[in-house]
Amino acid sequence: MPASLTAIYLDHRQSLLGRALRIVRDVPTAEDVIQESYLRACNAEQKGPIDNIGAFLHRTVHNLALDQIRRRRTQERFEAPASDTTDPLEVACGTPSVEDRLLHRERLAQFMGAMEALPDRARRVWVLNRVEGMSYPQIAAHLGVSQGTVFNDMKLAMGHFVDALSRADRG
Repeated sequence: MPASLTAIYLDHRQSLLGRALRIVRDVPTAEDVIQESYLRACNAEQKGPIDNIGAFLHRTVHNLALDQIRRRRTQERFEAPASDTTDPLEVACGTPSVEDRLLHRERLAQFMGAMEALPDRARRVWVLNRVEGMSYPQIAAHLGVSQGTVFNDMKLAMGHFVDALSRADRG
């Protein structure tokens, strides 16, 4: 690294920083840009002499700053913004808490109690539709009843579940 390159870089450092700062509008990024331009000038000088080192540095700073802007815009378009306010202890865990598991168990017990209280045919209609995935016409054919009966049994079951669970929520 010849002293002339370093001396010219140090002479132009303020103007290089100003040029980078006008483009990237961030002091740390501008500092990175001018340091990178110095390294590139060192690499270029090893391959052969540079006619005008000052102009080379200014052009390199300009190009690197524009690259930074393009990179930033691409990141903003395709990446989620970093959240500085997220506390690692407040990140949701993939497994339910003990309280949530207990509430789900209680809710399931309430649902099963409501299921047992249903008339047999209404319970079978609900299971065939919601668990087995059968359509109303298929259920009607399977049970030997009309589609209207299947509809009414399903309406009875759903109303029964809503009432039972809302009673449990209030109590």
